[in-house]
Amino acid sequence: MTDKSAAAKIEYGVTPTQVMASMTGLDFVRAFFAGKLPAPPIMQNIEPYDQTAEFGHVAFYSVPGFRHYNPIGSVHGGYAATLLDSAMGLAVHSSLPAGSGYTTLEFKISFIRGMTKDTGPVRTEGKTLSVGRRAATAEARITDAKGRLLAHATTTCLVFEIPKESPKGA
Repeated sequence: MTDKSAAAKIEYGVTPTQVMASMTGLDFVRAFFAGKLPAPPIMQNIEPYDQTAEFGHVAFYSVPGFRHYNPIGSVHGGYAATLLDSAMGLAVHSSLPAGSGYTTLEFKISFIRGMTKDTGPVRTEGKTLSVGRRAATAEARITDAKGRLLAHATTTCLVFEIPKESPKGA
């Protein structure tokens, strides 16, 4: 596994629309995993590492910590939701042609085991189930170092053409 202290060196930001539209989804995902493009700001909350992307499939590791706790003393479900939504969305994105984008329409999560700061590294894996011209579905799962299932989810995404130019003011 990669040294997680590298997280401090990651550049966060939003890739210009024109750049995103010029790349296949797989090339885009691989470029931001490799640090050639800025990582989406949401990634600051989950600090993924050891990221891999193939067509229709992504995986990464993250470590739940005290900063992710809810009022009852365990990791908030929003942490798992962010991991799962990110993995499913990136799996969909990795399967799109240049000029296409996606947005999540809905997702459903099943929480199987709770997480704490003592859980250690977790692996999140997302893969597409179906990708069409207008809609895509995907699934993701989070497992601990022992391979135990912590949570899983499914999603439906809207697939659309990326505008050639950024809207005024964006």
